Amino acid sequence: MHSLPRLRALSLLNLKLKSTHQLKQAHAQLITNGLKSTSIYGRLIQHYCALSDPENTSLYAHLVFKHFDEPNLFLLNTLIRCTQPKDSIFLFANWVSEASLCFDDFTYKFVLGACARLPSVPTLVVGREIHARIVKERIMSNILVQTTLLHFYASNKDLGSARKMFDEMSERNSVTWNAMITGYSSQRESAPDALLLFRDMLDGDSGVKPNDTTMVCVLSAAAQLGVLETGTCVHGYVEKSMPASDRDVFMGTGLVDMYSKCGSVDCALNVFKRMKLRNVLTWTAMATGLAIHGKASEALELLDVMKAHGTNPNAVTFTSLLTACCHVGLVDEGLHLFHLMKSKFGVTPQMQHYGCIVDLLSRSGHLNEAYDCIVTMPVEPDAVLWRSLLSACNVHGDVSMGEKVGKKLLRIQLAQSSTDATPKSEDYVALSNIYAHAEKWDAVEMVREEMKVMRIDNKAGSSSVQTTSNHVLDGL
Repeated sequence: MHSLPRLRALSLLNLKLKSTHQLKQAHAQLITNGLKSTSIYGRLIQHYCALSDPENTSLYAHLVFKHFDEPNLFLLNTLIRCTQPKDSIFLFANWVSEASLCFDDFTYKFVLGACARLPSVPTLVVGREIHARIVKERIMSNILVQTTLLHFYASNKDLGSARKMFDEMSERNSVTWNAMITGYSSQRESAPDALLLFRDMLDGDSGVKPNDTTMVCVLSAAAQLGVLETGTCVHGYVEKSMPASDRDVFMGTGLVDMYSKCGSVDCALNVFKRMKLRNVLTWTAMATGLAIHGKASEALELLDVMKAHGTNPNAVTFTSLLTACCHVGLVDEGLHLFHLMKSKFGVTPQMQHYGCIVDLLSRSGHLNEAYDCIVTMPVEPDAVLWRSLLSACNVHGDVSMGEKVGKKLLRIQLAQSSTDATPKSEDYVALSNIYAHAEKWDAVEMVREEMKVMRIDNKAGSSSVQTTSNHVLDGL
């Protein structure tokens, strides 16, 4: 009886619906014809959540779920998987309190995935509570749940818990190994562990072989450590075991980035020229590599070639290039690039771009120009920009500018004191140091007294030394 309406509804949902209005029409068709298929409604939820207006479409996606008289676990899982991470976690918490549904492996897999996509301290606490619930319900044997749990801990920078999870797993697949290696390679201090784990993967008897994702993460670890010999060995392994690597845009980009950061820009160029496919990240990595090595004119030329090949540089491209100019001290080139952003490439400068310019001018001693850049910005400057300038004032001994900027920062601190329970001491100490450098001891005492009145404690200094044994990189 419902075959024709069912076909009409399915045909609507199979289309690439691009607006809420079109989806609401399909939704109405399903309700009007009394269809109760969970698979069809699950597809409708996916379509709603895929639209570009998450706030409004999330409301309709929840209405689809509530359409059924009894709560349906399949639709709940679909909703948790497809909505924004914060909404997914909140939805799961609500149903935990309801206690009217018995969750399955997929429920936990999807909500842990949401926790992994929203890394923060509160999310880490929630994820640990979910972990405890999984143990209590005795579903830890599922490799998908275990791997997602590992990924959650790694994404939230709790690498100790992630490694504990990894070591306790009786069965591991390539996704498990990749999740752990990715976690290690995401932080420079743990990058050696990524290389060690990769070596264990090669030497062990797990039967799991590295794939393209593994190699991209290992290349990232080598790039962060700046170990050219290791990176070259990894490249050799890629060439030997993955013959079509020149057609893998992510692998190629990883190699370009690794060689650039390890000081071999010529090798980076060779890889770049051999690549059959390139995306905006590939062009960005190559242009940044050229800029880092003082080849600013070649980097600018590459931007023109990039545009001629149909790939437009984006905000990330310019952030990366401006940062490179800043570290190398290419003031004129950086300013020229900044002016080309809008005029030639149509990219509107954002806060991070202004931050790069302020840092570039400040480091080179152009303090007045840096100040003018901040006060004429079309957006409200944040405290980070002022701190960058204040630090430069201290380095270059400009007491007058330092006093002006320091007082500006203190006013910002006072304005934020109602929401910040622990005022930071750095701005007070920096201003005090500028006065001390100019031997204005009365002013130093005044700042210190103000810190006492505000009950701001000065943080004790600390140092750390990281050592990496040569054996970490042996055998790669």
